[in-house]
Amino acid sequence: MDTPTRGRRQHLNHSFPQGPEGFAVYAEGVFRRHWPGRKVEVAGIMDLIVEGRHLGLENLWRLASRDVPRAEEIVQHYFEKLLAGDAIGNAVMPFSLIRPRIMPRIQPISIFQHLDREQVAHVPFVNDTVIVFVIDMPEVTVSVTLEQMVRWGVQADDLETLARENLASFQPDLKMRLVESKDGGRAAVLSVLDGYDAARLLLDTLHSTLAPQMKGDFYVATPARDMLVAISCNPDDFVDKVQKRVMRDFKRLPYPITDALFIVTRDGIAGTREAA
Repeated sequence: MDTPTRGRRQHLNHSFPQGPEGFAVYAEGVFRRHWPGRKVEVAGIMDLIVEGRHLGLENLWRLASRDVPRAEEIVQHYFEKLLAGDAIGNAVMPFSLIRPRIMPRIQPISIFQHLDREQVAHVPFVNDTVIVFVIDMPEVTVSVTLEQMVRWGVQADDLETLARENLASFQPDLKMRLVESKDGGRAAVLSVLDGYDAARLLLDTLHSTLAPQMKGDFYVATPARDMLVAISCNPDDFVDKVQKRVMRDFKRLPYPITDALFIVTRDGIAGTREAA
């Protein structure tokens, strides 16, 4: 039975909080209303414990706060996907079935503040990011764990090769919106919103596809999961202007990755603009 304090929380949670400080309590209330038999508790300002698992709520806050009238629906859907993902992740699935569904995602290394680095399949990348691997199911994506890797008998490098191949065949005909400034700067914007926009930085064909439009090597910005922007290396004023926008997007969009720029050359990916 809920305590009086917990009941009061549930009542207050029907009103969306004015700031992030009250969001964990709000999310807890949504969870209790829809899954009353499950365990949930607030562990911090942006930290929830669901069934013993710590959840950072920054991304969920950014999603919900952008559409307050649908906030409860958004939070409920997030928990539905989370619980469905846990069920899939705990299921024993043969690698032959999973193989075509392995996809890459670029994540900030800060994800390991909430996740156990020793449990998540990943490889290091540049700009303080890592490449993680997910199983792309029809309604949910599930992170690949080291336990699954051991069960399948594969290494992280094997997953990376496979994930890049799957990404290349996922939507091979990508259309990017080209923007050209008066001073000659160019930017190409990709926002398919399929969960893999930023991950397309990993495509082997990215340089050969965009170099003619960017007039040589170019920068790429991935401020968030659902955005990739290619930027010509000159002029500096144009690059500065675009990078300021990237920094704003990094601070406001869900699933932020980095506000640093990657350098895309014929030989591969490097970072950052400052290092160049």
